[in-house]
Amino acid sequence: MSGQRSSSAAAARFEAPDDLEAINRLYREKRWGDGLPVIPPTVERVERMLGGTPRGRDEVVARIAPGFGAATVERIAINAVLAGCDPEALPVLIAATEAVVAPEFNLQGIQATTNPVAVWLIINGPAAKSLDVNGTFNCLGQGTWSNATIGRALRLVLQNIGGALPGEMDRATQGQPGKYSFCCAENEEASPWEPLHVERGHARGASTVTVVGAEGNLNMNTHTKDAGELVRAFAETIQHPPCNDYCHGGEPWIVIGPEHAEIFHRAGLSKAELKRELWEHSKMPAARMTDRDILRVRDSRGAELGEIRPDTLLPVSHRPEDIYLIVAGGPGTHSTYIPSFGNTQSVTRAIVS
Repeated sequence: MSGQRSSSAAAARFEAPDDLEAINRLYREKRWGDGLPVIPPTVERVERMLGGTPRGRDEVVARIAPGFGAATVERIAINAVLAGCDPEALPVLIAATEAVVAPEFNLQGIQATTNPVAVWLIINGPAAKSLDVNGTFNCLGQGTWSNATIGRALRLVLQNIGGALPGEMDRATQGQPGKYSFCCAENEEASPWEPLHVERGHARGASTVTVVGAEGNLNMNTHTKDAGELVRAFAETIQHPPCNDYCHGGEPWIVIGPEHAEIFHRAGLSKAELKRELWEHSKMPAARMTDRDILRVRDSRGAELGEIRPDTLLPVSHRPEDIYLIVAGGPGTHSTYIPSFGNTQSVTRAIVS
């Protein structure tokens, strides 16, 4: 059985009982899991998982905040086994591990905050299809092995290698269900616009994973067929006084259902034009915030916005380009608003098999 927190390059090994229930009791006692049953990371299973990448097992991919443990390829593989991943998913996890340590993502803040922020993975390109990552019906919910296990594996990497145990270095006041697993694909075939990874400079045929510091999701169910009304409904949903995005100038996301995307497309709105419309219409009077929160905005955004009075209109992000839109989900009059942690920028990395 491979262990988790050795300071040496190679993960520690120890003898464990063959009984699955006994092994899960051991993992609960050691706090090596996430509260759900785990797959025992035996030497044989870890070796099979390592077959998913040509990279050396002792290669350090990253140092994971807040404990700054060394995320070697082997240790990432161990957590992938724990979560139930197939070996083909290992390159995705390696790329996601590289992405979360980019300075602009602010993993230190995300891991240790009292906010309920979770790391959301968005997979684009051929890897989404080959791994059967769901971007259609119920793509943010249960039911798809790859979505569930890949998102879960990254959470275990963040906890077991990064040391972000709940109540210790993970100080989330309530947390959120997305901290178990938060992973989907973009429904590129249903999108009238270029997909996320192309927007970010990757070739359409490339495979990528994007990490987002997400603070939950809010359903937007509207049956309007008018693009202007749809913009207004989305923009008024974005306006959220206790939101970190308004406080710091964040990076809000909208998962647009295919039916809503088609309405915007018929109206001739490009993705950039829709972002501009949403940015303008979601500006919120500072007076909607509490007095103490207005002081936070002054500290965080005074240099950007100048004097902030109760009638100052606060944009949700620094620029319209900082609002991100992806098309995902199946049929239905639903889209989903996903505010960000605020002090974070999403990061996209290529998946290299």
